[in-house]
Amino acid sequence: MSIDMAQFHQVFFEESFEGLDTMESGLLDLNTGDVDVDEINMIFRAAHSIKGGSGTFGFTAVSDFTHVMETLLDEMRDGRRLVTQSAVDALLGSVDCLRAMLTAIQDEQAVDTQNVAEHKKVLEVELTRGADSSPVASQESATSEQVSDPVAITAHEANVEGWNISFSPHPNMLKTGNDPVRMFRELAELGELTSTADFLGVPDIHNLEPEECAISWKLHLKGNTAEQDIEEIFSWVEDECDFAIQKIQSTVQSVSPVAETTDSTTTVQPDEQTSKEDKETTAEATKPVASKKPVKDKKETAKPANKSSGSIRVDTTKIDTLINMVGELVITQSMLSLVGEHFEINKLDQLKTGLSQLERHTRELQESVMNIRMLPISFVFSRFPRLVHDLSSKLGKKIELKLVGENTEVDKTVVELLSDPLVHLVRNSLDHGIEMPEDRIAAGKPETGTVILEAYHRGGNIVIEVVDDGKGLNKDKLRAKAIEKGLIDEDAILTDKQTYELIFMPGFSTAEKLTDVSGRGVGMDVVRRNIQSLGGNIEIISELGKGSTISIHLPLTLAILDGQSISVGDERYIVPLGSIIESININEDMVNRIAGKGETFRLRDEFLPIVRMHDIFHVESAKATKLTDGLVVVVEGQGVKCGLFVDDLLGQQQVVIKSLEANYRRVEGISGATILGDGSVALILDIPGLVRLANQ
Repeated sequence: MSIDMAQFHQVFFEESFEGLDTMESGLLDLNTGDVDVDEINMIFRAAHSIKGGSGTFGFTAVSDFTHVMETLLDEMRDGRRLVTQSAVDALLGSVDCLRAMLTAIQDEQAVDTQNVAEHKKVLEVELTRGADSSPVASQESATSEQVSDPVAITAHEANVEGWNISFSPHPNMLKTGNDPVRMFRELAELGELTSTADFLGVPDIHNLEPEECAISWKLHLKGNTAEQDIEEIFSWVEDECDFAIQKIQSTVQSVSPVAETTDSTTTVQPDEQTSKEDKETTAEATKPVASKKPVKDKKETAKPANKSSGSIRVDTTKIDTLINMVGELVITQSMLSLVGEHFEINKLDQLKTGLSQLERHTRELQESVMNIRMLPISFVFSRFPRLVHDLSSKLGKKIELKLVGENTEVDKTVVELLSDPLVHLVRNSLDHGIEMPEDRIAAGKPETGTVILEAYHRGGNIVIEVVDDGKGLNKDKLRAKAIEKGLIDEDAILTDKQTYELIFMPGFSTAEKLTDVSGRGVGMDVVRRNIQSLGGNIEIISELGKGSTISIHLPLTLAILDGQSISVGDERYIVPLGSIIESININEDMVNRIAGKGETFRLRDEFLPIVRMHDIFHVESAKATKLTDGLVVVVEGQGVKCGLFVDDLLGQQQVVIKSLEANYRRVEGISGATILGDGSVALILDIPGLVRLANQ
């Protein structure tokens, strides 16, 4: 029976990408000059897992490349080399290369072999450099200088020609997911491997258990390989097998005197006592070592089960809660079925009780399901330490990144769409916000700037702030640039908030020179548009010479919305509950009409524009046409308030959001639609879009 390995590809890719994130964060935490064994071991284990998995699935380009990384990391953790900045940079570049390779294989695209070769060359150069300057090499060099005896040093006597390995898996080893073939593949990378399988322990066909391992092996590995490298391969199964390693020493043929030469040589004869059994390869165990899939057009291919579908790792406690909710729902449904089979009027109270329980359990089930979609914001934040590390070096600045609230949970869809806007905001803070070290010292600041990325919950929203202690925004400079570009009139009167928000206007930039980091006159308007598409808004607070804070407010989920149902004639609309400030009746004394501009009404100390819903959406059946006959719902979107003139308020409810754009087309002032309990469709209002539509 053959096993379709493709079904495991998606899990392999997910675990590999997580391993790359672990390697990247670990490398960024390494201190040059020191050897943090725990940190390096963590990085090494992640690389080893990727290498082992890629070898199992036949992705040889990945396993070969990772093997070189392992060699460099192994020398670091053994103390044979110090951690240098060049080594860390080489490994970080290799992580990027590995990520690109895995992405290409996952998408069934060709691997960029030139890029792989370039990064592999960098690693090999680093290995060569380290061999000359490592602490161990230096010590050996110093020792050799002290030797004045003309007789050749017989260090080759300690050379290892090979190893005899006895390997007997326990019966249950295969059930843990460990595969002897994978280990044999890794051994074959260390030298010439031959093997002999012992089938004496295999029972007859009637007593054979296919999931148990009853075979043992005698392995012979030729080559000058370190014992530690062999033990590392078996470390994953050391509690699930019996194995022993026996060293085969090389033999020194002669020791010759050295007269006035700087090089000493010894001739080593291979061991000719190798048994016939070791020379023969019983191929059943080692066939996978030699067999490699032909790759067309240098293309590593894989066929994931469904590469377009994402996945979420869910805490088992969330699953348990969900199962309990389903159980309660089934019990309530059974009770209602019994009531319905023989319904009598005296069972009305029992029916009402059952329906009430059904409503409660359904809401709890909905909350449990939505909770499964919630992911910590650390999935987004984890990319920024590397971003700050690379850009600060490129810009010649000293910048410290602080992450706060990484465990704050938000909907998976929001997490996926939030990444790009945040990257642009952080890059802007690094490029425009934080000053050069000498400028910071001159301004009385520490030479190291600070960027804080923070997330927290506020009401039904998640707030994400990008804070820097840089030079802040210069209002006069912003205003002058906006006038120069014709974005505002010279006599325009702007508040501080409106002045700061000029940077979100299309084509606005204060960069004195163009760079590949920022300053191309595009970007911030796209950031705002992307945030608005998520149903959120973005605000800026800045103080010249002190720094800036950019705040993003987003709904926790894009699938469920708490809303207020309103009626306009025969039509019903949903207003997001978080946008509503209050609902009032107004009289004519509160209304001001401005010729050619529309209507406003006075609410305490401010005048707010009135948006007549029946005019905006052309509802001819509207009951209230006079302002005194209906209600005004005061709403706020992106810092702008207005009053929606409607017929009546119908009640609050949770609604499931359906995309109008995907099923029909984009409609200004509408963010989506939902299906109500009676089967009718209600449109969900986009408050900022509605304000813009009314102004037009």
